[in-house]
Amino acid sequence: MSLHDLCQWIQNTPSSTAIRDSIYLFPTIEGTHVLGLGISVGLVMWFDLRLAGLMMRHRTVSEVFDGIKTPMFIGFGVMFVTGGVLFWSLPLRCYGSAYYWAKMVMLILAGINIAFFHSTIDRRRDEWDKAPIPPLQARLAGVVSLFLWTAIIFVGRTMAYFL
Repeated sequence: MSLHDLCQWIQNTPSSTAIRDSIYLFPTIEGTHVLGLGISVGLVMWFDLRLAGLMMRHRTVSEVFDGIKTPMFIGFGVMFVTGGVLFWSLPLRCYGSAYYWAKMVMLILAGINIAFFHSTIDRRRDEWDKAPIPPLQARLAGVVSLFLWTAIIFVGRTMAYFL
């Protein structure tokens, strides 16, 4: 079964049709997705600005992260679930959309950036946590994250108008 065939099968499920055809359900899911995005990515960007050394230099990186991690992870959970449901409702349109694929590539790159940061420089955070300006590798991770999440939001919102 090809990816297109899988998307066709999903598209024909009663749940996909029900979400897609509902005048209330689809907009509610989409609105919840945007709220989850605002919470999670807004907080990630706040942290990235601290990593980049551009804001909150008087607070340690750990203080900033500890203050945002719970709502950030909740927001990501909401965004992940609702994004999956939105895909479920329009799989063939997503499959045929260059915006969708660009968003997926950037999400993968953002995940790689997060994994790289946490598996390298973040393991030595106790050495640089209190520095007003973190080391170059941490700053780069923050700047790359800011760029990717801005692009993901731009492409994701643009995608919504062209599906």
